[in-house]
Amino acid sequence: MNVFYAIVGVAALYYGADFLVKGGVCLARKAGVSPLVIGLTLVAYATSAPELVVSVSAAWSGNADISLGNIVGSNIFNIAFILGLCACITPVSVNRQLLRFDAPVMVGTAILLTIFYFSAHGLNRIQGGVFLLGIIAYTVWSVYASKKEENEGNKELIQEAEEKENEEIGKKELSLAVSLGLIVLGFAALIFGAKIFLLSAVFFARLLHLSDAVIGLTIVAAGTSLPELATSVVAAIKKENDIAIGNVMGSNIFNILGILGITPIVSPLVNTTIDWADLGMMIFCSIALLPIMKTGWKISRKEGIFFLLIYCCYTAYLVLQHS
Repeated sequence: MNVFYAIVGVAALYYGADFLVKGGVCLARKAGVSPLVIGLTLVAYATSAPELVVSVSAAWSGNADISLGNIVGSNIFNIAFILGLCACITPVSVNRQLLRFDAPVMVGTAILLTIFYFSAHGLNRIQGGVFLLGIIAYTVWSVYASKKEENEGNKELIQEAEEKENEEIGKKELSLAVSLGLIVLGFAALIFGAKIFLLSAVFFARLLHLSDAVIGLTIVAAGTSLPELATSVVAAIKKENDIAIGNVMGSNIFNILGILGITPIVSPLVNTTIDWADLGMMIFCSIALLPIMKTGWKISRKEGIFFLLIYCCYTAYLVLQHS
């Protein structure tokens, strides 16, 4: 039954995020928001919805290690596994705009999380509030920068990006009622999926005598990152490199600023056992991505294999160290 619960939970998380993306995008388009801006913010955030639901649920249940480990582990998984796998499928070209703003923000948030964590031996409500203000500022700036770029005359580039986004969203417009219905259904599926996935993950980890930290950093992190995995792999296959990389970076930024902004406010994260190795690996992957992206402005297959090996070694270390 726990195997069945795990499968159903993962499926509910995946389709819940998918419904949320479709409904949210259509609703935003009806409100007159640019498809380009939607892709930069809403889609990336929506694919992180499983992490949000699982982290808040775990924190509320007193499993702070699972809550924080889910975010740290997801950020490591997103870069080392997802981008590594995408590069192995096909070399991923890099948009230089990502290195000018989004990549430095991703590295900065990882470092700030580490400073906050060790200064407070966890995360408190004040630190959560700082992160929450950060995600609001990042979103506002992304919208402003996009509109500024459009106003400065890059209309052809904007139009091309919008056409690609329209292809991803689908040409058929949904009605307002259907859009709202998908959003409600998506959230319901996420809450349901998070609940039974978390229960089954903890059950199996207990059988293997794994700690809550390892459960969050590996099993839960990988499971809640399925929307990012599916989105980026499909994008890589379709040669939509901006989507493959942008989805990962946007999700990593939201994971820290958004999810770890909301979660400690709901329930402060205390008595956690996440250590330097885990946070250090997150920072290492974030920083290592910068020169790799800049070298030839692409992530090659060899560099993808490097990231995958890093992830395998880190996972093996976790199991041996914490079991």
